[in-house]
Amino acid sequence: MKKIIYLLLVMLVLMPIACTDNFEEANINPVEISDKQLEQDFNHIGSFYPAMLEWVIGYTWWHQVYQNLSSDAWVRYLAPPTPFQGGTNNTTYKVQWKHFYWDRVYTQIMAPSNEVMKTAEEGGYDVFVEWARLIRLMSISKLTLQYGPVIYSDYGSADKTVYYDAEEALYDEMFKDLDKVHAVFLANQDYKGLARFDDSFGGDMSKWIKVINSMRLRLAMRISKVKPDLALAEGNKALSAEGGLILENADNYKIGLGIQKHPLALLSFDWNDTRMSGTMESILVGYKDDRISKYFNPVEDLSLVPDHPEYPYKGIRSGAQISSKDQRIPYSTVNDIFKTKTDQEYFVASETQFIMAEAALRGWNVEKTAQDYYEAGIRLSFERWGANGVDEYILDETSLPIDYDDVIEEGDINDFTNKINITIKWDDSVGNEEKLERIITQKWIAGFPNSWEPWADHSRTGYPKLPYNYKNDSDNETGVVADDDFIKRMKFVPDEYTINPEGVADATKKLSNGKDEIGTRLWWHIAGPNF
Repeated sequence: MKKIIYLLLVMLVLMPIACTDNFEEANINPVEISDKQLEQDFNHIGSFYPAMLEWVIGYTWWHQVYQNLSSDAWVRYLAPPTPFQGGTNNTTYKVQWKHFYWDRVYTQIMAPSNEVMKTAEEGGYDVFVEWARLIRLMSISKLTLQYGPVIYSDYGSADKTVYYDAEEALYDEMFKDLDKVHAVFLANQDYKGLARFDDSFGGDMSKWIKVINSMRLRLAMRISKVKPDLALAEGNKALSAEGGLILENADNYKIGLGIQKHPLALLSFDWNDTRMSGTMESILVGYKDDRISKYFNPVEDLSLVPDHPEYPYKGIRSGAQISSKDQRIPYSTVNDIFKTKTDQEYFVASETQFIMAEAALRGWNVEKTAQDYYEAGIRLSFERWGANGVDEYILDETSLPIDYDDVIEEGDINDFTNKINITIKWDDSVGNEEKLERIITQKWIAGFPNSWEPWADHSRTGYPKLPYNYKNDSDNETGVVADDDFIKRMKFVPDEYTINPEGVADATKKLSNGKDEIGTRLWWHIAGPNF
């Protein structure tokens, strides 16, 4: 709780400015510091990119409220031992922290990128212009997962009312922007200007081209149910695009953390505010998945795992009833590797392979079978983490996730029964729906710790079959989530209701049911079967 109070104090000091205020006053204007010497080294524009990139994933002390207590918990990766706000908070669907990533995207990415792009355009630095455009797109593609309509094409407007893009229009704009970035990067494959400011690839344009194409593939699959024809066209464009995709771990896109500690190290070890989830325990223990030893630390007290002492890992149910923090601190922390980790993955090769596995089911232009891509995704994930036993794992046709027991509580409080009845081994005799369930379940495991895309996949497909919240504190103030359903989005940020009321009102009309509620499905959240 002290951490949350601290965060709120920081908010008051920094006074983040909502999207319709004058962002230029909140950020250093790179135009004001340029001179001949700086221009020779590209510093007058390039020096602003590392900070913008860090904010795509976020700084450590902000990460807690806009990811760890939201998508990390909602998609059942991690869970807090801490009963924040008396145990009634974002993880139990009483959404109280609504604005953190919104504020950071607009003040720390959109605003400075606007100024950097102006400077780069004036100087004829086309690659820097498009690099900034790509960074904006990466952050907005995450932001829209939380809210749906967001401000993108109308950003920077001087009008009193700033309008949000409807989601369908937003995806059109993002695909057009990827076209622009791709064309310029392809035309400048030998360009060296990014090297000093690119902590990910050292200015290697070929690596960035793979990121661009992979981003297109990710976004295309995201809209595959709501706009199948557009998804097919954009997906096939990505699959055949010059420069290729992120297909090997050597090409994984990681964003450097600068001098910051990895957020999960801070939250798990310094603050004791996050632990392994009960769902991770259920799935990884049940599947005998060696990645559990790479993701998490074992518990010291074997009385916490009486049903599986050979796999001494214990998690907390996401959306649990928690009365005392101290009770569950002995549960599994994240692995010690996060203490020394200096970056965070934004896009990895296993994700590409799993998307192509689904693309094969949907009839997109892929060369191999869904099984080929499915197994390649698993192998790449094991390789990425240095886990053992992948050959046996892929052939396992008997193991299933286990039921979860919260050993701290008496009776069935926080317990859940596993709903996943698929094994790991590929079965070509079943229908596409069950094949997709296998793909997305393994994609969920491999996606850790980047919870945003797995949360999107679960909202889109219904897979993996995750347990519902034990404690559901949703209400009429923010919107009711049914006990047998999951949170779908965040409400629009409070400041926008004050300074941009007409914009918010228009954005609300663009939502699927016209209601700014946490249970409102996004445009691409199409209920029902996937095929």
